[in-house]
Amino acid sequence: MATLSFEPLTYGDIPEDERPSFRAALVPVFGMLVFLSVGAIALDLDPQLPLLFGIAFTGIVGRYWYGTTWAKMYEGIVDGLRMGMQAILIIFVIYMLISTWTGAGTIPSLIYYGLELLSPSIFLPIATILAAVVAFAIGSSWTTAGTLGVAFIGIGTGLGIPEPMTAGAVLTGAYTGDKVSPLSDTTNLAAAVTNTDLMTHVRTMRVGTGIAMLLSLALYTYLGLTATGNIPPGRIAEIQTAISGTYTVSPLTFAPLVLTFALALRGYPALPAITSGVFAGVATQIFVQGPISIEGFVRAMEVAQSGTAAGSGAGLAAEFKTGSEIVNNLLFTEGLIGSSWTITVVVAALALGGILERTGVLAVIAYHIGESLHSVGSLTAGTALSAFGMNILAAEQYMSIVVPGMSLRGLYDDFDLDSRNLSRAVEAAGTTTSALIPWNAGGVYMVSVLDVPVCSGAWCLDGYAPFYFLGFFSPTILILMGVTGWRITTQSEDTTVGIKGAVESLGDD
Repeated sequence: MATLSFEPLTYGDIPEDERPSFRAALVPVFGMLVFLSVGAIALDLDPQLPLLFGIAFTGIVGRYWYGTTWAKMYEGIVDGLRMGMQAILIIFVIYMLISTWTGAGTIPSLIYYGLELLSPSIFLPIATILAAVVAFAIGSSWTTAGTLGVAFIGIGTGLGIPEPMTAGAVLTGAYTGDKVSPLSDTTNLAAAVTNTDLMTHVRTMRVGTGIAMLLSLALYTYLGLTATGNIPPGRIAEIQTAISGTYTVSPLTFAPLVLTFALALRGYPALPAITSGVFAGVATQIFVQGPISIEGFVRAMEVAQSGTAAGSGAGLAAEFKTGSEIVNNLLFTEGLIGSSWTITVVVAALALGGILERTGVLAVIAYHIGESLHSVGSLTAGTALSAFGMNILAAEQYMSIVVPGMSLRGLYDDFDLDSRNLSRAVEAAGTTTSALIPWNAGGVYMVSVLDVPVCSGAWCLDGYAPFYFLGFFSPTILILMGVTGWRITTQSEDTTVGIKGAVESLGDD
């Protein structure tokens, strides 16, 4: 179960002489958005430096306007980094996992067999369903995207399906399974921070998530029938020949995948399960792809460290080059060393989120949003807005659950609403939208493993955001539930149902 090593500040925790007003709290937020938008749009910069400017600006505002000490802000940065340490370590390891599974032939074999079994018309819905099943079984959207998702991108490319569509389908399935799995860390966190029984929370998530999944499947089926399938003659045969000419294609190459998912199913956390998959990938490369020698062992370890690349900017190493440029591009990996760009974005974003939390900005914004809510519908929509806003500001899906979950519990009590309504709201609008924010740990991770941007080109159609349907359907359905009152449970109703159930149970005895 996910836990935080610290409790984020609430409005009442902040000394009055250090508590910013609502307008003052918005100043560093707008500053951050300006730095990011100008840096990305006007100057075409990567996010690292704009985020660094945001940290510096927030620090100056916090020290000389709010009166927060440098020591407290530094503690906030440390807490933010500590909170995201699991994500950072997973990113480190997943880069090695993708490289070792490529060197072992696991991902090439998945692509090879997938091209034989799937057709363009059914690929997107099938990929969505398989990703959902796997994510539900292992409780991790990240592990699903970093393993099956990478293979699906390759299969989809071979079938003539645009990569953004495939990425959107993978994310929809991965987050659907994650949200209704009792093994998921964010599912456990949402239940814990709102004082909701875990299985009650899971049951409450199922209806809205299920509807969002069905709507998404309908759209993916439509896309598969109308927008894809123009495969150039000989494309599939070209890819399969290139793979089989370079790798030993065999069910034996699936050993790392089987081990990783078996450990996850046994309840092992994502990090040790993925790390075991790395070592299994190294062993499979040695014993299946060869050579079985000291040189083979050294080369397999080099793949984990530097990927299948021949060197910086040099493309694929000779032993991984195939007769197809498409396959070469699909199987190009950079290993552990290649994770540095992604890690620097995550570290900068987490540091910014930590300093925004410690200066009281997040707590003040959440408090004032809560104060403006006067109906069940507006409370549900406000919770969704708070969760999404934390994904933008704190850059970590845990904070999108914790901050509104802690800040709004009292309001749900005032409205006589059962806590399951709050736990559903923070997860349906928080976790599922994290991948839509380019600098959020979720967005950065998905971009890095799937190699598809969040948003790019006209109407973002070269990115996965427009095709990640769950990210839009999930919060929309949540808000409609609040406005209509459908599936909204009050505390008195919950108590009544519990007493009735107990009486009926006694009668049965």
